Amino acid sequence: MSDSTSSVSALSATFVHSQVQRVIAAAPALQAAAAAVQAASDLGMPVNIALVDAAGVLAAFVRMPGAPLHSIDIAIDKAYTAASFGLPTGQWPEVLATHSAAVREGIVLRPRFVAFGGGLPIVEGGVRIGGIGVSGGSEAQDEIIARAGLRVLGLDL
Repeated sequence: MSDSTSSVSALSATFVHSQVQRVIAAAPALQAAAAAVQAASDLGMPVNIALVDAAGVLAAFVRMPGAPLHSIDIAIDKAYTAASFGLPTGQWPEVLATHSAAVREGIVLRPRFVAFGGGLPIVEGGVRIGGIGVSGGSEAQDEIIARAGLRVLGLDL
C-alpha cells in the first residue's frame, strides 16, 4: 500500500465518524426575516431581527430603520442563546429559578447569553436547526415578531 493510499484511507476513516448537522438554509432564513419585518411593521415597532444556524453563526439579519443600535447585538445574542440551548429566551427566568445560586448568578454572566424574551429556537422535525432573535420592542413584542418568522416557515413552537 502506497503512502498516498494509506493517507486517503486514514482520511476516509475520519469521515466515517463525522455527522452531518442540519441547519437553516439561506432562503428560509431570509423568508423568516421578511415575515418578522412585516409583523414588526404591523406593530409599528422598528426592531433588529437575527437568524442563526444550529452552530450559532449568523444566517440572516435585518435592522429596520429606527431600531435601537444596542439591539443589534442583543437580537443576535437572543438567536444564539435560543439556538445553543433549544429554549426560548423568555423561559430562562423560570428555568433558572430551579437551579442553585451559583448557576443563576453565573450563567447570566456568560458572553452572548440572554435571559429575557425575544429569542426562539428553530426546530424542524424535532431537530434544532437554528434560532431567531428580535430586539427593539418589549419582550412580548419581540417574541410575537419572532414567532411570525417561524410561522411563515411552518415551524412555530
